[in-house]
Amino acid sequence: MHFDCQRNGRPDQQYLKYRWKPFACDLPRFSGKDLLERMRNKSITFIGDSISLNQWQSLTCMLHSHHPHAAFTQDNHHGFTRFTFLNHNVSVGFSWNPFLVEKESTSYGSVLHLDSISDFDANIWRHSDVLVFNSWLWWLHTGSDKPWDFIVDGDNVHRDMDRLVAYEKALSTWAHWVESNIDFDKTLVFFRGDSPRHPNASYWGKNDDGKQCSEEREPIEVREGNEYPLIKKPAGESIVERILRKMSKPVRLLDITRLSELRKDGHPGAYSSVHHQGMDCTHWCVPGVPDTWNHLFYIELLRTYL
Repeated sequence: MHFDCQRNGRPDQQYLKYRWKPFACDLPRFSGKDLLERMRNKSITFIGDSISLNQWQSLTCMLHSHHPHAAFTQDNHHGFTRFTFLNHNVSVGFSWNPFLVEKESTSYGSVLHLDSISDFDANIWRHSDVLVFNSWLWWLHTGSDKPWDFIVDGDNVHRDMDRLVAYEKALSTWAHWVESNIDFDKTLVFFRGDSPRHPNASYWGKNDDGKQCSEEREPIEVREGNEYPLIKKPAGESIVERILRKMSKPVRLLDITRLSELRKDGHPGAYSSVHHQGMDCTHWCVPGVPDTWNHLFYIELLRTYL
């Protein structure tokens, strides 16, 4: 697994022992057996980038750990991976689409369409019982890492454009498609909040700003009654919140940003797979922080599938 830090050689295990607990309430324990029973004959699909892959891997592992000998299948098709628990007929899928809108390869380069959803994605989204979307990370890539050659915005074609403007246009397209095509009486729709990154130790108060997350072994300390520091609110987060408020249909925000900010110790660092060489302070170890995201996701599902 890309993000199995123990398998990739991380020597410490303290990051596996921390648990997030809100001040004002007690959360029910996560139960993979219960979730599979509630989701019998249903499908969950995560759509987004490699952070969404992080969460998908976490949930499949959490469910499988409760039924390690249960029969399952895994299939892959054009960037869509599906893990199916056969005894319950529950599928948990991951669909790679870091922009949510359509991106196509042409003879003159890669083209990102801010005003359209691909037919392939639309077909997957229509046939899922629970959808969990996320985006933003790939909108930050610039220079030689820029993930497109052209952006199409209506009748206009650009080499590039203001990323916040482009992101809001893309999310507006996504929101319109979801409201027009998803039956909210049958399908739950979530948008997962932004996943914080910890690339620089000066962000959490260390004098040596050359250090990164790899040497971190403890979360950022929080004292009850004191507001912990927001490292840097992701610029895309405000856009997501604004788009969701405008929607007439109930898309739920899975807000994991602030609780994840504390976990500077939870990234792979130097213990990522060969697919993410170098210092990885963006993704998360699995098991690890994404398990908490899925615990909150499970609680949201409890509210619906009683």
